Amino acid sequence: MKINEMIREKRKELCLTQQQVADYLGVSTPAVNKWEKGSTYPDITILPALARLLKTDLNTLLSFTDDLTDMEVENFVNELDQMIQQQGYDAAFQLAMDKIHAYPTCEMLLYLVTAYLEGALFLYNVSERERYQTVLEDFYIRLSTSKCPEIRDVAMSMRIAYLRNRGDFSQAEELINSLSAPQIDKEQQLAVLYMQQKKYLDAEKLWEYKILKATTEIQAVLSNMLEIALEQQRNSDAEQFADAYVTISQTFDLPAWMPYQAHLLIAIHKQDSARCLSILSKMLPAMKAEWNPQDSRFFYHASGSSATALSSKLLHSIQHDLLHSAEYAFIRAHPQFDELIAALADEIKPQS
Repeated sequence: MKINEMIREKRKELCLTQQQVADYLGVSTPAVNKWEKGSTYPDITILPALARLLKTDLNTLLSFTDDLTDMEVENFVNELDQMIQQQGYDAAFQLAMDKIHAYPTCEMLLYLVTAYLEGALFLYNVSERERYQTVLEDFYIRLSTSKCPEIRDVAMSMRIAYLRNRGDFSQAEELINSLSAPQIDKEQQLAVLYMQQKKYLDAEKLWEYKILKATTEIQAVLSNMLEIALEQQRNSDAEQFADAYVTISQTFDLPAWMPYQAHLLIAIHKQDSARCLSILSKMLPAMKAEWNPQDSRFFYHASGSSATALSSKLLHSIQHDLLHSAEYAFIRAHPQFDELIAALADEIKPQS
């Protein structure tokens, strides 16, 4: 970072205006403006006062050590790895600290070196990890305020892990609940935290929720992939996606009617009346059944009331569409259609 950029960044961090800086130093506001544009530089006699005002040191202010390039950082990390193998972790750690102190504003250096040193602690089975981790945790705290989402999210996750592993559960939970980044999975962080506290019931409830959430997301993805395959006339792919949909639904003990949905989409798209009616004759009765998730070990603590209510609403919707929607017009002339309607006479009420 150049000196003009450093002056501008530090001034803004302290919420100072150019005029306030000028008044403090006894110079004109246009002079400060020119410093920040890089067209002129502060007089050498002003630099100590400017550094004090901006709460930094002269080395940083004057940018004697510009930020490293990404390639230089990558090469340095490789150098650290070689040093660990040849001279041990402590020697590499000290070299890393020297480099970080020499380039205090290079965030990418701090990020990659911290991440590497963290992993190397376990990769090389380093003893006395705690004394190194104290320093690394401080680095993660610094990085958790980064403007780069990737760096910030990794740093926040590591801060949570450090708090959790040393038993600061309340602080870890507070930090988890403060997260706003979608990249960080709050439920997973809390579930791991509860497990370490031996709050197994709370942890299991969260894991069950994540199973249901994940299977629902996979079903949605498979349905969309199936639709694309049908539109592109990739019938074999569509059948494979439908089979996978069935497997997911049955493996995780989802409501009994769900496995039929994917193959029904194919039958409707192809206007295969016989296949469509065959699927509906199994799917519609299954939708009447109450789903008791507690019967499955995947959802032992879940409530099935909302899913059962949803099934009931969908059943009535499908029943109406069977009789009135253009989507199902192709099956109404089929002999088995009347049989299907008759079998569900108690549920289906033809509209006048």
